[in-house]
Formats: sequence, C-alpha cells, structure tokens
Amino acid sequence: MASVFLYHVVGDLTVGKPELVEFTETQTVEAAIKAIGESTECGIPVWKMRSQKSLIENAEMRRKRFVGILNSLDIVAFLAREECLADQEKAMKTPVSEVVVPDNSLLKELDPATRLIDALEMMKQGVKRLLVPKIVVWRGMSKRFSILYNGKWLKNIDTSNPAANANRPSTSSPTTIRDKFCCLSREDIIRFIIGCLGALAPLPLSSIYSLGVINPNYCSIEASRPAIDATQKLPKDPPAIAVIEPMGDDYNKIIGEISATKLWKCDYLAAAWALANFSAGQFVMGVEDNITSRSLPDFDNHMVTDANTANSRGIVRPTKFSSRSIGFVSNPTNSSLSASRSMYRGRSAPLTCKETSSLAAVMAQMLSHRATHVWVTDAENEDCLVGVVGYADILAAVTKPLPPTNPETQTS
Repeated sequence: MASVFLYHVVGDLTVGKPELVEFTETQTVEAAIKAIGESTECGIPVWKMRSQKSLIENAEMRRKRFVGILNSLDIVAFLAREECLADQEKAMKTPVSEVVVPDNSLLKELDPATRLIDALEMMKQGVKRLLVPKIVVWRGMSKRFSILYNGKWLKNIDTSNPAANANRPSTSSPTTIRDKFCCLSREDIIRFIIGCLGALAPLPLSSIYSLGVINPNYCSIEASRPAIDATQKLPKDPPAIAVIEPMGDDYNKIIGEISATKLWKCDYLAAAWALANFSAGQFVMGVEDNITSRSLPDFDNHMVTDANTANSRGIVRPTKFSSRSIGFVSNPTNSSLSASRSMYRGRSAPLTCKETSSLAAVMAQMLSHRATHVWVTDAENEDCLVGVVGYADILAAVTKPLPPTNPETQTS
C-alpha cells in the first residue's frame, strides 16, 4: 500500500472546498434540479431540518438528520411516472422527501486529522460523502505531516477497524469552526489520487484487467424494451443502466446508457417524457430535428395536444423530441446524421474503455467527463460489453497490494 495514504489526512483534501449548504427534504424537486446541476457526482445530500437552530449538534445528531443522496436519475424516473406527466407543475413542486431513497449509511462525518487510508476504507464499503469540519488553522505543525510525526497515534492505530480510528484524537488536531462543514465526494478522492500517480507506481500503468477491478455485475436493459422499464429497480452504485443489443455470438453490445451522469444537466421534463414513451434504444439515441427514420417516431414542428399517444393524458407538449433537449448532442448545428444505432457522436456515446486500459487512463476518463463510471469492453471486440468500473472499484485497486506483473495485460 502506498505511503501517501498513510501520511496524508482528510484535512489535506478540504483546502478550498466551499462550506456545505444543507439541502433539506422539504425543498422541491425544482430546487433539487438546480442544486444537482451545481453538484459533484450528479447528486446532492438531503437532510432533515434541524429542530432547533440554536442547538449545538454532535455527530450522532447530524447522522440522524441525514436522509440520503438524490441524483438526476432518481428525479427523471420520478417525473416519468404517469401521475407526474399528467401534472408536471405539481410534480416539480413535490418535496424531495417523496423522491429520495433513504440511506444514511452513504455519509460519514470525519475529523480533519483522520488518516486518508481510513477514509478510503469507508468509501470502499459504500460511503459516498465525507462530512468534514471546516478548518481555521492547524496547530503546531503542517497538517500534511501531522500523522507522520505523531508516532504515538500511529503505533496505536488498529488497521483492522478503520471506523474505530476515524474519531481518534490527534495531538496536532486542527482548529475547526463550530457547525461549519465541507463535503468531500469520491470524485475529490480520485482527483487527489491522480495527482499522486508517481507515489503509486507501478500500479497506475497496470491494466484494469490485471488489477481485477472490472465489475461484471452491471445493470442493463435491451434496446427494444420500453425505456421506463429501466426505472423498475434503479442501481445504487454506479447509478447507471447499460442499453444493450444481444448479439448472435452470445455477447452484449452496448449502444448507450441511462444514467445519472447522462441526465445530469438535461431538460428533466423532456427526458422524463421520453423515458415514458420511447424504447430504451430510442431514448439513448435521441431524435435529431431533421431526421426521419422508420425505426423512430415521425414528429412535426408544432405544439399539439398529445391526446392520442400511448399515455393518452391530453398534455400539451412539443411532439418533436430532440436529443439536444436531454443533453445528448454536443454539436447541435449539424443535423445530417444517420439514424443507425451504430452511429454516435457527442455525449450520446457511452463512455467506454478496453479491459487492457491502464488504471490511470480510466481515472483520467472519469474525471475529464465528470462521470461516476466507465463501461469496459473486450480487448479484441469493442462491441462486447464485459463490465463496468466505478469509483468503489478504483478505490479498492489503489489500496490493495499490486498483483504480479504480467506484460501481456499492461498498456504501454
């Protein structure tokens, strides 16, 4: 295990992080959409309101107030319900307490002097956010070396129980601001790790296959099925469903994805309508303004009363569904595209890598695209989906011993 995780503390990652502004469960879906657009990992922590603002809370009181994490996929799935499509204005005013899935295990409060390795162990077990008190100043010595020189604490660390060490006091603990916190996400951790690649060598250049971080247990839906079927049981981590076409050679071809990442900054109402009315394949492709295809519905350019559609709710809406409206196209000026499922461009294409890709390359992909995951394809067949790599998989890889080197499974 790299010493960088032993000699750094959680406080190192909080420099420059803004103060947490709690998003409460009484706020509306409309407000959540705006907040998610400014968030990391396409989601926001949701809290119960404090009973008394003047009351000084302890960690246990804050833990009980935390509800869960709400992401863009949760909201689109909610807005795609029949009753929400029938009255979209009412749906947007719905309190998020009716949408968020309660799970207070997703957040953990940590002291700024907690070792980074202990924080990583918690995130490997499912924690998605770290709540850390805001720091005024570190007393005595640099926070970066507070554990390196704190020999007594280091000797007494119980590595078999990281949770017990999380709140262990340090003689060089920081001065914190009462009731002011910042929130670290797994993306923040990955950004720190990618800045320390030299200290992790040679692990970053090892292939994800050789490191065993590819998760074959991904969620998927066939392209021909209704897109709304993907919302029957939403995956937790990563929050993504692969849209696939089963091929004759007994493998799945990925043609797109329905995920929190893709829906992060979309037109939520347009995406919800499309989710309720299109097949999964049509949904991930979108429909270009000037394209007509036998495989896709024929839309005109006018606002009409949609009383005879599959939902038959008499809702006034544009009958043309553009892929731009849900953020699937990065270059809206060119509409001369083929409607073939094999053609992708811009953000409509799923983010993929090969199983021979290096760990460093995959981390760079995720950070550059602000994605929570990367789909993995076979080394010889780019159409063949073999699994997915998410944040938890990467954290597991960087905190375990490097396996024996195999030149055939490494990239140059």
